[in-house]
Amino acid sequence: MDKHIYMDHAATTPVDASVLEAMLPWFTNEYGNPSSIHRWGQRTDYAITTAREEIAEILCCEADEIIFTSCGSESDNLALRGIALEARELGKGNHLIISSIEHPAILRTAQELEHHHGFDITILPVDQHGLISTTDLKNVIRPDTFLISIMYANNEIGVVQPISELTAIAHEHNILFHSDAVQAAGQLPLDIEKLGVDLLSVSAHKFYGPKGVGLLYAKRDTLKHSHQTGGSQENGLRAGTQNVPLIVGMARALTIVAARKSNDNSKMKVLRDKLIESVLDTIPDSILTGHRTCRLPNNASFAFEGIDGNELIMHLDLLNIAASSGSACKTGNPEPSSVLTALALSPKLSLGSLRLSLGRDTNDSDIEYIQQVLPKVINNMRGAL
Repeated sequence: MDKHIYMDHAATTPVDASVLEAMLPWFTNEYGNPSSIHRWGQRTDYAITTAREEIAEILCCEADEIIFTSCGSESDNLALRGIALEARELGKGNHLIISSIEHPAILRTAQELEHHHGFDITILPVDQHGLISTTDLKNVIRPDTFLISIMYANNEIGVVQPISELTAIAHEHNILFHSDAVQAAGQLPLDIEKLGVDLLSVSAHKFYGPKGVGLLYAKRDTLKHSHQTGGSQENGLRAGTQNVPLIVGMARALTIVAARKSNDNSKMKVLRDKLIESVLDTIPDSILTGHRTCRLPNNASFAFEGIDGNELIMHLDLLNIAASSGSACKTGNPEPSSVLTALALSPKLSLGSLRLSLGRDTNDSDIEYIQQVLPKVINNMRGAL
């Protein structure tokens, strides 16, 4: 088949043509360092200022509350390390709460803070669908809890958490709340006022922007410690010369996705549901991972009994279908996904995971082709055992 079907948009998305167009001048003619005071530097500095203002308008926050980073992982690191250092310096507490289905950028950073800096970490469990209980959260809060970090939407199973409810609980106890919104940013509302978060991580390549650039929203006067030292860029919170073309591209990508989000989500949700129903109806011993309705519009994730997920990905690749057995960070890892383990799935079933993540260009013929070939591939793999 000549057609190639890309169903791994949760890992990364193609760069929008108009985003590329917006970036090109800042790779070529406009090459000044934004920290320079001459006109070349001032033009690039103005481009960054404009991008910051455009993004702030979408997030419903102040422009100086946007910190540009290299990616979502760096934003997560900056949030957790920066708030932890501030809490320790001011004696505000020693206890951090995260969930059991966080991205490794949160989980491993929290573990590093625990193992090397003596912070106490509570890992909050989720139910069989990946949802966090507000009651469970209330029960683990301590007098010395200084930060709660819960992801907005999960990258593997697509489950969407009730962030505004969770932030309300945090603020009742005067605790700061951070959310990893990397997977959510292209599909869910980012209104800071409604979400109630104090810090929020975003990465451009998840919503048709370039790789290598992200941002951290930090409520004014919330974050004062950087996790890397050097220059005074980004209000002293992220040292290093800013990547002007990528920042411009991220702002353009976020503007585009904000304008077309509603229509794209409606289309993807119909195709997603069609795919989910077909897989569950035609493939025995298959389950949907994550909540059936509280999930991202583009995410269809499964686990199959008696299947090796990585082998399944290779078979699909030979049939011109790009998919994932979990997050991009997990590809090739023979260990069960920590996210699926948190759902109380058996290790054997966890190893048989498949994530199909749609994009705004996914169409009916793409889904129909997957409906035709996926049951055959899994049946053949099981027959070969």
